[in-house]
Amino acid sequence: MLRVVCTEFGDPGLLTVVEEPTPAPGPGEVLVEVGAAGVSFVDGLIVRGGYQVKPPLPFTPGSAVAGRVVAVGEGVETCPVGTAVAASVTGFGGFTSHVTVPAPLAVPLPAGVDATVAASAMESYATLVFAVTQRVTIEPGERVVVLGAGGGIGLAAVDVARSLGARVVGVASSEEKRAAAKAAGAEVTIDYTDLKDAVRAATDGGADVVIDPVGGPAAESSLRALRAGGRFCVLGFASGEIPRLPANIVLLRNRSVIGVDWGDWAREVGGPEGNAALLADVLGRIGRDELHPPRPSVAPLDEAGAVLRLYAERRVTGKYVLVP
Repeated sequence: MLRVVCTEFGDPGLLTVVEEPTPAPGPGEVLVEVGAAGVSFVDGLIVRGGYQVKPPLPFTPGSAVAGRVVAVGEGVETCPVGTAVAASVTGFGGFTSHVTVPAPLAVPLPAGVDATVAASAMESYATLVFAVTQRVTIEPGERVVVLGAGGGIGLAAVDVARSLGARVVGVASSEEKRAAAKAAGAEVTIDYTDLKDAVRAATDGGADVVIDPVGGPAAESSLRALRAGGRFCVLGFASGEIPRLPANIVLLRNRSVIGVDWGDWAREVGGPEGNAALLADVLGRIGRDELHPPRPSVAPLDEAGAVLRLYAERRVTGKYVLVP
């Protein structure tokens, strides 16, 4: 088997690919031949040592895989050999050609959902489906503003909000990213120029919900653009700057600030089984054509470092997967 290895925290260019024996599944496990491994902005933060979770070195990055079961361990009655599955890899390890996972955590892929789409959609769409099922309610007709709308998490936010009947405004920094947001279901797209006024103009006076995976100065501007009772959802800080939101603006007009941390929920409250159920929900919505993830860009394992640099430089529209 092949896998990407991080031996020291730092530039993703330090990642290497090693070849070693393919593992055998233990009792209750399945061995998945990885067809695609999802890549995210967070993977780059982890490799640099800049994320709140620091795995012990050396480690293999990546948390989302999709592929085919090629061997099963003792006691496994579900997921027979040949089953197409997706799985969140506990403790990282997804940038690889083969990985063992507990059988209950291997979610069968619905018909028509291929490995590249599943792997690219798992983390971003799980975050958004978690958000709208457990953290914030979006009603049909509400005006939802998505910052960073051309990135992987932003496009998922546009798509999920659209599927709930919201009227979506996508905010993105380039024409290419705004076009991608439009294709995902945004009714209107804008850039970051005079953001508070631009959001109010695009939403007839103010947004009901802002989804912010970006942070930085755009956060306060869009918070100020919320209408009465508006909800501001914090998903991350892709800009590299954590904003200091003014509490008086939250107080005025009964606004709310809501944290959305799918990863923490999956590790703690939901646990692996709850997370597997959430992924099954996400993949089911994709299989039923309720959600429409765009096809990702594809790169081989030995380009993992280059892809993570693209994410860090915010030069990725949509998502990438690594294909062993």
